[in-house]
Amino acid sequence: MKSFNKKRIYWLSGIIAVLALLAFAIFYARGTSAALPVNEYYAYDKAIPLKDSLNLLKDTTDFSLYHLSYNSVHHKRVTGLLSLPKNSSTPLPVVILMHGLGDNKNVDYVSYGNDLFLKNGYAVLRIDFSEHGERKNDVYDFSLTGNYKHWSRNIISQTVFDLRRAIDFIETRKELDAQRIGYYGISLGGITGTIFCGIDNRIKVPIVALAGGQLNLLYEKAALTKEAKDFVSIIEPLNFVKQIAPRPFLMLNAKNDEIVPPLMSSLLFKAAQEPKEIIWYDAKHRDAPLDIIFGDGLNWFKKYL
Repeated sequence: MKSFNKKRIYWLSGIIAVLALLAFAIFYARGTSAALPVNEYYAYDKAIPLKDSLNLLKDTTDFSLYHLSYNSVHHKRVTGLLSLPKNSSTPLPVVILMHGLGDNKNVDYVSYGNDLFLKNGYAVLRIDFSEHGERKNDVYDFSLTGNYKHWSRNIISQTVFDLRRAIDFIETRKELDAQRIGYYGISLGGITGTIFCGIDNRIKVPIVALAGGQLNLLYEKAALTKEAKDFVSIIEPLNFVKQIAPRPFLMLNAKNDEIVPPLMSSLLFKAAQEPKEIIWYDAKHRDAPLDIIFGDGLNWFKKYL
């Protein structure tokens, strides 16, 4: 009987802990409205010259691959790759494909997505996150709560500007259809992409994978403080996701994600407006099945883009 009571106590304690966490998250979510004019933060001057450069890297019977660079705001130079299918009529629909934290535009899972979209007739534009890939200048630990939290926040906010400039570039190319631009962002690319797609309605079909919201939860006991809320306000996906509607929004998430807790993904999905859909995979953050997760994204693009 004592053994049974202990098990029952442990079980009840676990249930209470989960309910407490959910109650905390729901209560906290009620305080995520932007205290600062976050939308205005991402305004920029489109008149700034792109000074873009496009150099052929590979030319096959099926596609052409170009290295791309262009000017963004804050005197930043963005680097990327542009893949163009040859067996499709122009102007081509475009997918902007973004990697996650610590990776680059050519990482294996992004290359997989690039090849899949390319084979299905989409031009694919991949850029390096700020301070990633060819743009990596400083070696600091990315952390929104650590010693380099402002530097880390700037990586996200700068990349939002860089992505807006990527659309400016697309609009200059006759072979690309600026009215049919989709976005597919993975992990940090999904978090950043939620902000970007909320701000910029030139993205027709947004997809975010392995992403979530409620970044203040990273501050644990200090999550409810005004300082924590204000600090993440300009990069908090919950402050932007509602603006994606009425565009069709797809979230792809892992049930056992150890990097982006499923609770954070659920809160982001709840905050989004219709039309929206979320697909859950029985996987962790780093072992989500590429063929399925990109295949579901491809089906969404075929339906809406």
